[in-house]
Amino acid sequence: MTREAAPLRGDQLDIAMLDRAARVAWRGAGCVEPNPMVGCVIGRADGTVLATAHHERFGGLHAEAAALGRCTAQGADVRGATAWVTLEPCNHVGKTPACSAALMAAGVGRVVYATADPNPCARGGAAMLRTAGVRVERCAGSALANAVSMPFVKRITTGLPWVIAKWAQTEAGFVSFEGGEPRWVTGERSRRDVHRLRGRVDAIVTGIGTVLADDPLLTVRGVPARRAPIRVVLDRKLRMPIDCNLVRTAAEAPTIVITAAQCALSDHARALKTAGVDVVAGGAGDGPGDLRSLFATLVDRFDVATVLVESGPRVLGACAEAGLIDEAWVYVAKTPMDARGALRIDQGMLSAAGLGLVRESTLGADVRRIYWRGKYVVTSGGSGC
Repeated sequence: MTREAAPLRGDQLDIAMLDRAARVAWRGAGCVEPNPMVGCVIGRADGTVLATAHHERFGGLHAEAAALGRCTAQGADVRGATAWVTLEPCNHVGKTPACSAALMAAGVGRVVYATADPNPCARGGAAMLRTAGVRVERCAGSALANAVSMPFVKRITTGLPWVIAKWAQTEAGFVSFEGGEPRWVTGERSRRDVHRLRGRVDAIVTGIGTVLADDPLLTVRGVPARRAPIRVVLDRKLRMPIDCNLVRTAAEAPTIVITAAQCALSDHARALKTAGVDVVAGGAGDGPGDLRSLFATLVDRFDVATVLVESGPRVLGACAEAGLIDEAWVYVAKTPMDARGALRIDQGMLSAAGLGLVRESTLGADVRRIYWRGKYVVTSGGSGC
């Protein structure tokens, strides 16, 4: 058992405990989707913590059940205790029992949650607990606890995935070298961090321009991968070379090319399909409607919950202009670069799209900046990574 350092009471204690639950919940990123990341703290009104837990993997124990299990294992009596949960306890029996029923059966006296469950199949846990005489309160004061549920809330309420934009640039905003020569902009620590980020998303989206200029692999390398992301290329005219890295490795990592309807019937399309690439006819442009349709298709057809956009300024700018970016990871290097012929990214793009800086970290000689859309912005904890 542990106890909060300061003698917090009332709303302050609730917010502190929900913050704690949220930090635990982030550990499930990349392991639980399309389920939500959820964290739970079980404790007492004096700040004593009996157990903390999070939803660790899809199909595994929910956070509340895991926390109750830890209390049982430690011999802790939870009768009359409070459960602080980032998301409203579910009221649905699926791969696991309903969390509301588990909390009632354990004798928990009070439940505090940050975000109402938007899923019509699972919501209603708060009402069920109140009916059983449990004191239930929603506390919206923890920005971090609200933020951790936002990828799930967005997907359920809009049918769109959580979209993370990523790019590397110099301090002056250049993202490529003179003449478009493919060279690393950032250092090894930043590149390793990108692989960790890739390893927790469902899909990586890029444009044909990036494929032709850099011949990327867009795979997870050198770090443990929590997920195997689908690689998606926007290629309206179907210019993807048959000998590029994405095609050569299509048998190892799922690869999709979104192209115009007439191109999807071409001989080149058939060759790409023979090589293992899934050629899909659809909106392959970078207009707002095309991009929104693409992201919706990824959710509906491929069960994608999180998307990482790794592309050049054109696709990134189009996503920002369309209001589709929820989070951005920007790696800033002190690499000197000749501006002649180099591509530069609009430094006001994120603020214009409503994203604000939430965390800045040093990675070797580089700086990593993480931004979130305004309505999700948290003042501490960033993205939890």
